[in-house]
Amino acid sequence: MDQRSSLIPGHEAILDRLIGLALCAGPVQGQTDKYFTNTSRIVAAHGDSRVTFAVFMRRRVVAALEPAIRLIRHFVPDVEIKRISAEGDVVPSESKMMEITGSMQKLSEIETLMLQKIGFPCVSANNAYEMCRALPSAAFMDMHARHGSGAEMNILAAYGAAVGSAAAKRADPNVKGFIGSSQDITAPFFGAKAGMGTMPHALIGYTDGDVLKAMKLFAESIPEVNNLTALVDYTGQEVTDSIRCARWFYDEAKLQDHGKSFGVRLDTHGGRFAEGLDYEKSVETVGHWLGVHGEYNIVEQVLGGRAFQMDPTNILVDKVRRILFGKGVSAAAIIHVRRALDAAGYPQATIVGSSGFDPQKCQIMGAARAPVDLVGTGSFLPATLTETYATADIIRYDGVRRVKVGREFLHEDGG
Repeated sequence: MDQRSSLIPGHEAILDRLIGLALCAGPVQGQTDKYFTNTSRIVAAHGDSRVTFAVFMRRRVVAALEPAIRLIRHFVPDVEIKRISAEGDVVPSESKMMEITGSMQKLSEIETLMLQKIGFPCVSANNAYEMCRALPSAAFMDMHARHGSGAEMNILAAYGAAVGSAAAKRADPNVKGFIGSSQDITAPFFGAKAGMGTMPHALIGYTDGDVLKAMKLFAESIPEVNNLTALVDYTGQEVTDSIRCARWFYDEAKLQDHGKSFGVRLDTHGGRFAEGLDYEKSVETVGHWLGVHGEYNIVEQVLGGRAFQMDPTNILVDKVRRILFGKGVSAAAIIHVRRALDAAGYPQATIVGSSGFDPQKCQIMGAARAPVDLVGTGSFLPATLTETYATADIIRYDGVRRVKVGREFLHEDGG
């Protein structure tokens, strides 16, 4: 069994901040479910037992266990941990990921904290893995932080994304995967020294809605950043502003001669089409790109030959249509801007897509060969918290097998 602890070098100091956050919250006993602390007191009074916990989840995940392992070893230094799944392994539902053996009294006190550090990064890793596999030619940027509930969630989610990305690269050498984060604190997970990002909509509002003016201010005020990305949806003129900013960058300022690169970011509001598009034009744009005529045939090619037969109520097909031809950052919008930049003489300009890039949207974009170079996403986060519930059942007490009815499968593989 591969017992590697992590696919990501240099992450230890960041993960250790999770321990610091736990300590800042107060005594561990106050953060643990009462029935666990009660159990610890009873065992302490009547004789400790050396127990083995089996850890699993009720859905497929990618193993990202290092945050939990580091926390366990901090609070219970003499614990024994047997990894069934190495970091980055795809783990089927209800499959044992690791065994934890040690004092029942000590482990009971930290069981709640341990479980909190397992599910969230494992589901985040799985979603990131699926997204990277679906769009291997695009790089990804972790932008989840604003959707998190604080530093702890940010670290767990970003670590999961890094593990999922590395696992996708192992599975497919063509995968570019995650290359950075929007935060300095989590950037080292992706091999970066600092966070990535050029401008929010707020900066364009500050310049009276003039994205080119915002670009110039950025280039002047933050000269150490070599990649300038124009956020071109503020005034609803994605094509016009993309070409305007590219012309300034390449032809007037000639910043490419100073080692800088240029891109545009599409974050078009989901209530409108990108400049120059409507539904019919979007269908035409994607069809021309794929060499397929007609909405029905495009969807069938993207989903596969039996798409409509497998989805008689059109629930999936309708979502696919929205991603391909709909409002917001659709495949049509990305293709439309790409073709406009190429026609204007700026094929080297990159396109960043953001807004709702979850695993399913990435699958559809990949199947449509959407020419997106970088995806800014926080949608690798679990869609619901109920997805993230991890379970740890005791399967041995002082070497004797014992587990509740229904969980006998945890005794497999020597458990």
